[in-house]
Order: sequence, then structure tokens, then C-alpha cells
Amino acid sequence: MVGLVSTYIEHFTYVGLFVVLLLCGMGLPLPEDVVLLAGGYLVHRGIIRYPATLAISLLGVVAGDNMLFFFGRRVGTGLLAYFGLKRPRSREQVERMQGFMHRHGPLTIFYARFLAGLRALIYLSAGSLGVRPRTFLFFDLLGALISVPIVVSLGYIFGEDIGTAIRYIGGAEHLLWIVALLCVAIYATRLLVLQRAGESKT
Repeated sequence: MVGLVSTYIEHFTYVGLFVVLLLCGMGLPLPEDVVLLAGGYLVHRGIIRYPATLAISLLGVVAGDNMLFFFGRRVGTGLLAYFGLKRPRSREQVERMQGFMHRHGPLTIFYARFLAGLRALIYLSAGSLGVRPRTFLFFDLLGALISVPIVVSLGYIFGEDIGTAIRYIGGAEHLLWIVALLCVAIYATRLLVLQRAGESKT
């Protein structure tokens, strides 16, 4: 897959890199990391330059993320209805989600940049649950400033042995998934304990 993407980018160079990353943000069924690795691989081959590749990659990633965010902001509660939340207890559920996003939204947006499977859903939810655009942009950019150079550099360093870089990224994402699931489990347990404590008082 990296070879196919790199062939396309090689033909269109920086414009191709930006367009593919933007389409990934809009829902193209292609892992974003594959595109970034392909960019790094082309730097390794001397077809494109490292600083320009980093800049274009960062711009494409952040632009795609913000398109998802503003789409969620535009559809608002319609997105929540899509996930089946417009039911008798929907108002309470939405308020709970808004409370979570108000307290933990910035860190959630930051960590989502490293969790490919949850990234799109979190960005859409952030938009629909009222996160301020500048807050989203800041923490998304902060995460991208870390993740994008790492993945592009791996493509550059490993070069022809790009499969090793893919395995490395896959292992790191699995570890992050485990940490994220543990955090969710701890948070859910805390909510359950507080809810039961509130019910026992009444």
C-alpha cells in the first residue's frame, strides 16, 4: 500500500501529499500513517525535501482534522441522533457527554491524534458537543506537531525497509489503545461508584 501511495505522491509531489492527507481526514479509507510513511520514503529517495514534506504533511493533517470537527459542529445533535442517543434519557446522556468534553476535551483531542481507530469519532464528537474551534485547533496541532514528524521520519530512516516502520507504528498504537482502554475503564468505574453513592443518599 505504501508503494501505491508513494507512486501517486511521486507524480503529484507536494500537492498530491496534501490532497491525499486531506481526503484521509474527510473519510478516505486509507490509513493516514501510510501516507506520511510514503512521504518520508520519497524523502529517502531524494524526490521531495524533508522540511517541505513535514510542513505540507502537518498542514494536510490539521486541515483534514478541522474539516471533521466543523462537520460535527454543523450537524450538531443530528450526529448524536445518528448514534441512537435521541431516546427518553438522551438529554441526560448528552449532558453527561458535554460535561466530559468540557472537563477532558483538550486532552482527549490531543491523545486522539495517536489513536487511529478513534480519531475521527472523537473529532466529530468534539465539534457536535460544543468544543471551541480555537481549543480544538490548538490541541490537535499540538498532537500533530509530535506525531507527524515521527511518522515521516520513520519513513525516511527505514527507507526501503518500510515494512519495519509499519510494524513499529502498529506496536506503538496497540500500546496506546491499551492505555486508553484502561483510562476509560477507570473513568467508567468512578462514574458508577459516584452514581450509586448518589442513589444510596436518596
